[in-house]
Amino acid sequence: MGNERIQRRLAAILAADVVGYSRLMEWDEASTLTELKLRWSDMVEPLVARHQGRVFKTIGDAILAEFGSAIGAVECAIEVQQAMAAANADVPAERRIVLRIGVHLGDVMVEGSDLYGDGVNVATRIEGLADPGGVVISDGIHEHMRGRLGIDFVDGGNREVKNIERALHIWTWSPKTAAPADAVGGLQPPLGKPSIAVLPFDNMSGDPEQGYFADGIAEDIITDLSRVSGLFVIARNSSFAYKGQAPDVRKVSRELGVRYVLEGSVRRAANRIRINAQMIDGTTGGHLWAERYDRDLEDIFAVQDEVTRTIVSALEVKLTAGEEARRGKHGKVDPEVYDLIVRARQTALQFRPEASVEARKMLERALAIDPGLALGYSGLAMVTFADYANQWNGATEDNLTKARELAHKAIETDDTEPQGHVALAICLSWMRRLDEAEHEAERAIALDPNSAQAFSVLGNVRDFQGRHEDAVALFTRAHRLDPQFDLSLHLMGRALLALGRFDEAEIAFKRRLALAPRTDMTRFYLACLYGLTGRHDEARRYWQETQQVNPNFSVERLGQILPYRNPSQLGRLVEGLRNAGIAI
Repeated sequence: MGNERIQRRLAAILAADVVGYSRLMEWDEASTLTELKLRWSDMVEPLVARHQGRVFKTIGDAILAEFGSAIGAVECAIEVQQAMAAANADVPAERRIVLRIGVHLGDVMVEGSDLYGDGVNVATRIEGLADPGGVVISDGIHEHMRGRLGIDFVDGGNREVKNIERALHIWTWSPKTAAPADAVGGLQPPLGKPSIAVLPFDNMSGDPEQGYFADGIAEDIITDLSRVSGLFVIARNSSFAYKGQAPDVRKVSRELGVRYVLEGSVRRAANRIRINAQMIDGTTGGHLWAERYDRDLEDIFAVQDEVTRTIVSALEVKLTAGEEARRGKHGKVDPEVYDLIVRARQTALQFRPEASVEARKMLERALAIDPGLALGYSGLAMVTFADYANQWNGATEDNLTKARELAHKAIETDDTEPQGHVALAICLSWMRRLDEAEHEAERAIALDPNSAQAFSVLGNVRDFQGRHEDAVALFTRAHRLDPQFDLSLHLMGRALLALGRFDEAEIAFKRRLALAPRTDMTRFYLACLYGLTGRHDEARRYWQETQQVNPNFSVERLGQILPYRNPSQLGRLVEGLRNAGIAI
């Protein structure tokens, strides 16, 4: 043992423990233990995982977690305290489980799955300086944040703590003194906007085959809400993770970090639809409003606009002049066209060559009926690009040119439709026209400020431009809007790897693998990372897995298509493979 090298790394450590634990145990030991275990498993651990952290120790009333990112650790700490406050809302004061949390950035030593050392010791000591329900961070964490979060920490000065020889400079956050932007309502997103998730609508049509239609209605409402800058809206991918379940709305609220949840049902009979919708306060489970809409299918856009207006009014959100001008812009829609668009969108999400062919046929049919449909052109652009990027269906370089032309057509048809700008930004990126792509991605975000996809696209552009720090911030935003969007984790890991932040990159890649076990690209980047950091056995293993998942994986093709402004960027990563003795 004495000859073994101790593994060390820098990590952000979150330490939390329960205020007045002995008193709670004395009051009711069994109930306290049961409730505390539920809080750890159903609330704290999912939030830690969402922020790319790992719980490495739970001891009764305390929990310890590590993060590769200081910002992720602080965001998690605030959200844990907000979630705890929400869970305590209906609990008598004397029975509430309240936490103190400390966060410190420091050196740790690794022993199996456990961590110890100065980084852990300081975190556990400073958490005792937090107010009940509050968070304390060390000076190093505060410096690393550099004003990146919309959260105000108060200078706590230099403090002496037990068993630490030096005085520690701390910063504090408390729900008692927090600004409205980071404390109102207990579960507000970082910028303090009213936050909402739309769950998949139930299909009440009596025909299981109509399930896609109910999904389409919910998706379109998400899209409509997403374009309201005064709201924080969880993306479809994460909301639809609850499809087929009957989740407790309060659990959804905690897991997605939103205050409000919209749920509903759809009944379709020929070209008539009935939509029932209700909005619930996720912190209490109380219903805020419920409404029923009976309409002709051709009026579906008007119904969606009405639902959005009701939500905006209920949450007292003021539309900007531009948003108001765009409200109700769409008129009646041909029922067959709407049906085709919904089915094509959901078919393309299957992400298979065969699905791409089917989606293309549906979109072309929709455009044959209605040549003025911007969504048809943008959808077709994305399908055409997907064929090119994945080498599906005999795609060639012409696919990329065709995809760009279709994206331009979508924008010409309706400049206010964000998907056209997203599609064009993607095409221009792969054509190495990064500055033009940046403009289109920024336009898409201006039109849809809650689009996780648009933030990911802009992050991709910045990453390829060499602006990796900016890219990490954008990918982090995308992941917050869509916690189940595994690709944003891969992209984040790629940017972190380019910055040499290997521990953080490894965490992001591993999280992506957990959500997308069959990915070849993430395995490739992990192989490069391990080669660069001297972990050659792991590099060789992940390279072998890359080839098993995709026998046609080609580093040469990757170099041809990844549009880095600095061509040596990929070369530096591939050097890791050579370090591990991998011939490519």
